[in-house]
Amino acid sequence: MGLINNMKNTFGNYFLRKEMASLKRERSFLSIDDAKTIGILFEASDKEEFELIKKYVLYLRELKKKVKVIGYFSGGETPAFTYSKLEYDFFSKKDLSWYNKPRDKFVSNFIQEDYDILIDLNIHNHFALRYIAGISKARFKVGRHKEGDDHIYDLMIEGTDGKGMKYFMRQVDTYLIMLNKKN
Repeated sequence: MGLINNMKNTFGNYFLRKEMASLKRERSFLSIDDAKTIGILFEASDKEEFELIKKYVLYLRELKKKVKVIGYFSGGETPAFTYSKLEYDFFSKKDLSWYNKPRDKFVSNFIQEDYDILIDLNIHNHFALRYIAGISKARFKVGRHKEGDDHIYDLMIEGTDGKGMKYFMRQVDTYLIMLNKKN
């Protein structure tokens, strides 16, 4: 990682913490059964991972959940295999500020939405998705365990290195179902 990227990340983390300090949200541990609305964040550049996300969204919709999804492309342009429907939006590197904060209006709308559960499937650790998760008003935020991210997520799930998106999604689902049994 170059000096410029390190500087962008430093400033990005500074602004993220500043915005999170003024964030007012109602926190609550919600089970998948209790949730009515779910927001999902993911890195959308890999076609196979994108297909997994689409299947997961269909599964959640079969459970009668209202689902909204934002996908991020680490390249400059949105690939041709994407499509936009009411529940999907996409952005890319060109849509970021100089310190990697997403700037699109639909991202602002997503952040302001009071989702019952926010699931960050950002296994590639893209700052733009962490930024959205950090300042989201969602009541219960679930994401990948990363040292220092405990201020972002209410539930962090360990161990996805080398195991891929499918494994991580299974882990998320397992823990959200376990919350059902405890309640």
